[in-house]
Amino acid sequence: MRGRVSTLAVCAALAALAAPSAVEADGGHQKYLEVTITNITRGQVLSPPVVVSHGRGLAPIFQLGQPASPELAAVAEDAAADDLIDALAVDPATKDVQLASGPVPPGQSVTVVVKAPRHGGYVSALGMLVTTNDAFFAVQGLAVPRRGSASHAAPAYDAGSETNNELCAFIPGPPCGNPNVRDMTAAEGFVHIHAGIHGGGDADLVPADHDWRNPVAVVSVRRAH
Repeated sequence: MRGRVSTLAVCAALAALAAPSAVEADGGHQKYLEVTITNITRGQVLSPPVVVSHGRGLAPIFQLGQPASPELAAVAEDAAADDLIDALAVDPATKDVQLASGPVPPGQSVTVVVKAPRHGGYVSALGMLVTTNDAFFAVQGLAVPRRGSASHAAPAYDAGSETNNELCAFIPGPPCGNPNVRDMTAAEGFVHIHAGIHGGGDADLVPADHDWRNPVAVVSVRRAH
């Protein structure tokens, strides 16, 4: 096995990529949403999730069967969210976009606060499964509940932008710790439901430790008053 570092060290490095979510003071007139992401895998850490509140006209972050955008690929391969956040921020349908304060370990949750659209509105969220080549969880276009909260299951997708070689030399999360290194020789070239961790051969990942069964996260949206 190559390139081993501690889980805590890798999580700390991923946390350094995150900018804390912030609620701006505005005299109490602005409405907000609390979006809680819970990691329900046993052995995958989720990178700091990107959460966007938006109207109906937001361009899809991804489409199944279509190539991943460079911005999505950066999240799915290396938990690098800056370019995606910048792209979402300039979309006229976006109300607010925020990055969670840190990674989400198995069995834990993080809550991100975003400004609510004036009427109705939608929420999308995504982040990397960090002990993979290019897996990510996502929900798109969740309708904001009129009252109370609503929860939605999020599967793991494959960005199709990198080969699923399961080699630590190409994987940013624990126990590997090698971000910004990619193998695209046999990438599928389109977004699809992820097939999980297979192990075997030269692979460094162990299915018993790192595999999952969909869904991988639960995303809950609640109006904050």
